[in-house]
Amino acid sequence: MTTIRVLLAFAASREWKVWQLDVKNAFLYGTKGMVRKIAEFLVQSGYTPATANSSLFVKNNGDKIATVLVYVDDLIITGDLVEEISRTRENLSVRFQMKELGELKHFLGLEVEKVREAMFLCQHKYAREILEANKILNCKPLLTPMEPNNKLRIGEGKDLKDTRMYRQLVGSLLNLTLTRPDIAYAVGVVSRHMQNPKKPHLEAVKRILRYVKGTLDYGILYQKGGECQVVGYCDADYAGDYDTRRSTIGFVFSIGSEAVSWCSKRQPTVSLSTTEAEYRATTMAAQESTWMTHLLKDLHQPAGQVTLHCDNRSAVCLAENPVFHARTKHIEVHYHFIREKVLQG
Repeated sequence: MTTIRVLLAFAASREWKVWQLDVKNAFLYGTKGMVRKIAEFLVQSGYTPATANSSLFVKNNGDKIATVLVYVDDLIITGDLVEEISRTRENLSVRFQMKELGELKHFLGLEVEKVREAMFLCQHKYAREILEANKILNCKPLLTPMEPNNKLRIGEGKDLKDTRMYRQLVGSLLNLTLTRPDIAYAVGVVSRHMQNPKKPHLEAVKRILRYVKGTLDYGILYQKGGECQVVGYCDADYAGDYDTRRSTIGFVFSIGSEAVSWCSKRQPTVSLSTTEAEYRATTMAAQESTWMTHLLKDLHQPAGQVTLHCDNRSAVCLAENPVFHARTKHIEVHYHFIREKVLQG
């Protein structure tokens, strides 16, 4: 999904048209067989598989490119090599009996809408269906997806009569975070209780839904122009999970002014200080930025220097100082990956 959002961000910024194709009778080939045949055909046509995403194929001619993103029997084609893109569409239609769907409007549940000189990415229809299915479309909306300092704990509260309904709701909300980074943290918290959900957990889920009701028109607007510079922000709480005392990491990356990648997840182990919690957050964000840099290189776009913002001075100093300190030896060595990135600029 990050690859799709990056492609759409560039398409909007450079005013590229985005075309969609669908394979007729894809079931005759099988899922893996279909993808393999399309990949082989694209390579024979001069496209190069991307290293960052094996479903992405790129063909460049000087400073112009054509890109094809393959997802089973759905394809997205965009770029500024107009003649090559037109030729590829025609050849694919002949070789695989493709159905031309025109300019991109729907893809894997995502809605893409042209707004003046911008591209709007959302899941309005999907969000509305979730609310209608659970009969809360007419509920009173709330301003925040989660109560501040909400203490959801394992095993506290009454048992639910239907735990399957809880899991379906959380699963639906997880899909909604593909265009809604504003609910990523809240959905991440309630997803921790999928195994044994209680009544307070369900109430927290319903609060998220009431927030979604008031923000149905929210999405991501990818605008024309502007520098396509990658900028990231990362943060972490300290021992925020009341059951395990593990910290939660959060980061978001934007290209220009538009968010293309984000994450909110609990750390795998307990951090013994705020510095360690924040340091792990910067490391995870740096890993994502490294992958994004490779993706931009595959797209033949100038990656430049990635700026990563962290609000913990101790973590910043630790990343800049190559000397180990006695108080930080408990931090595992592989988390010092961030230091190499700092030294590399």
